[in-house]
Amino acid sequence: MSAPRIERVVTSGTFSLDGGTWDVDNNVWIVGDDSEAVVIDAAHDADAIAEALGDRTLLGVICTHAHNDHIDAAPDLAARTGAPILLHPDDLPLWRQTHPDRSPDAELVDGQTITVAGTELAVLHTPGHAPGAVCLYSAALGTVFTGDTLFQGGPGATGRSFSDFPTIIDSVRDRLLTLPADTVVHTGHGDSTTIGAERPHLQEWIDRGH
Repeated sequence: MSAPRIERVVTSGTFSLDGGTWDVDNNVWIVGDDSEAVVIDAAHDADAIAEALGDRTLLGVICTHAHNDHIDAAPDLAARTGAPILLHPDDLPLWRQTHPDRSPDAELVDGQTITVAGTELAVLHTPGHAPGAVCLYSAALGTVFTGDTLFQGGPGATGRSFSDFPTIIDSVRDRLLTLPADTVVHTGHGDSTTIGAERPHLQEWIDRGH
């Protein structure tokens, strides 16, 4: 069995909410080995994601949250591969704005573990950017996939519907800053960072939030 690895596919499209639409580039993360993988956030372009997967078995399409730019390609990718779509149930209202006729296949639950290529991904419920936002932490890979909960330079945006600033600050402080400092943070947009690099910035946000 080959060693597990992390791959990034950058896709482009639009994010729409509260009557506005913006052009965005999204990070799609593939975690697995030569035989199997999971996709974290199937954004915009099922063709590009399927090409990156190749002939590997897709075990699941994991949604960090249900903003349209993170889930718009999920049903297409699931239909091609037979993989289930996994979403935290608190984000179903957002999901239904994009996919009213296609429900997720399984629920993500805080504390559950998803295993791929012999590597465990722990589900951390981190509401704030969205009610059902989750991060996925792999101690073995020294990595956390944060979706839009944490970026290089601060937490995700909370200025639109279904979001809340004090809630995201609590999530970042209690669920992410407790991880080892050298943990690599793979985000939903933009460059990766580390927990240690973000701690000084985040303390400022925490002070502002409380």
